Amino acid sequence: MERGVTSNDIRVRFAPSPTGALHIGGVRTALFNWLFARHNKGKFILRIEDTDQTRSTDESIKIILDGMTWLGLDWDEGPFRQTERREIYRSHVNKLLSEGKAYYCFCTPEELEARRKSAIAAGKPPKYDRRCRTLNAPVAGRTPAVRFLSSDEGQTVVHDLIRGDVIFENQQLDDLIIQRSDGLPTYNFAVVVDDVTMNITHVIRGDDHLNNTPRQIQLYNAFGYKLPEFAHLPMILGSDKTKLSKRHGATAVTEYVDLGYLPEALVNYLARLGWSHGDEEIFSCQELVDKFSLENVGKAPSVFNPEKCKWLNHHYIQKCDRQRLAELVLDLLKKDHVIKHDAEPDAAWFQKLVGILTERSHTLVEMKTATLPFILDEIQIDEKAKVQHLTPDTKDLLTELARRLRYVERFQHDEIAKIFDDFVKEKGIKLGRIAQPVRVALTGGTVSPGIYDVLEVMGKEKAIRRIENALKGM
Repeated sequence: MERGVTSNDIRVRFAPSPTGALHIGGVRTALFNWLFARHNKGKFILRIEDTDQTRSTDESIKIILDGMTWLGLDWDEGPFRQTERREIYRSHVNKLLSEGKAYYCFCTPEELEARRKSAIAAGKPPKYDRRCRTLNAPVAGRTPAVRFLSSDEGQTVVHDLIRGDVIFENQQLDDLIIQRSDGLPTYNFAVVVDDVTMNITHVIRGDDHLNNTPRQIQLYNAFGYKLPEFAHLPMILGSDKTKLSKRHGATAVTEYVDLGYLPEALVNYLARLGWSHGDEEIFSCQELVDKFSLENVGKAPSVFNPEKCKWLNHHYIQKCDRQRLAELVLDLLKKDHVIKHDAEPDAAWFQKLVGILTERSHTLVEMKTATLPFILDEIQIDEKAKVQHLTPDTKDLLTELARRLRYVERFQHDEIAKIFDDFVKEKGIKLGRIAQPVRVALTGGTVSPGIYDVLEVMGKEKAIRRIENALKGM
């Protein structure tokens, strides 16, 4: 075990900023932390980094918590909020100030921007010039920020569990602001104080944070704190190999809930983005916990494939417990006001209906739509399907079939199949010649589960009425 710790010593964290939706990249980071903690019998801490008060909202915090709960990523401690830890940050700032490792900076944003542009024009690095470090007295009328006095000699090496050693030249690093003039800590400072005071042993995060790490390491060293292990996860890209964004499709967890994905499908898919275990594609949550390790996380970016994600969702829909699946679809129908809360269909019948829809449904939304012909009293028949299949030369066939179906006592799959078998043999036609017109009459379209299943679940009375209504329009 890294760092000489025992399994129970491992503590990791997920620290989202509540400035919007919980995105796929953040979810994968949370998932890898959660899996690492669960695999090693460690602790998973949830921390809300809400010091950006202009963008952080309580609504976003709720979205994060709801998304984590939906995915099954439970946390052992938290959620902690940075805005509730200001005194802790302030005491750490004062410690650095008292030891001469930080200093007050009275420069205004406008002055800093002017100097930055001047440095760039002169071909110099746009670093802070440390002019406030030598001030002997405060600048009247200005509330200072606090800067960390960083080392500008030698190198800082990030020992990364995924990428290996990454070397940064200290002369490229700046005296970063650790406390803004409004008294709030900056990201790089707060994250170090939080990780230390929460005893985080492993910092597992996206590699967009890699450039922050040498600055944070210098802060650890200034305090005399032991470094955690760092592991920077490769980015998730869209199909065009650019950073995943909305133009590539759904990127927020809430969108996948609304699209009708099962949480276990999304968890399985995200686990395979950047991590592998042989050629296996499908993992239960427990299998992921058992097999996960950082050693099998790749260095290269991963490409998000929406179709692969949908394929996995189809797999989990087929494997899902019928009662749970029925309840999920029923909730969607209630949400759309198709079914009233006090007028639910028979539970056993609805589970049977859901059962025949799983083979063709890739999402719960698709399944919800497919239930409508069975639930609604009236349907609209697709005009193209009507022209193609409800033709004058099929009218007599439909009329005769409806008559025979009316006399079936046990309106079940095998009995219905026998009626069709006898009918096509007697008429000398192929099954599709009569099955498709019946399908269109019953469902309004040309795609459905097997026609015998459709008839059985729809029931004799409604099925025959649908065929007769179709005949009237022919």
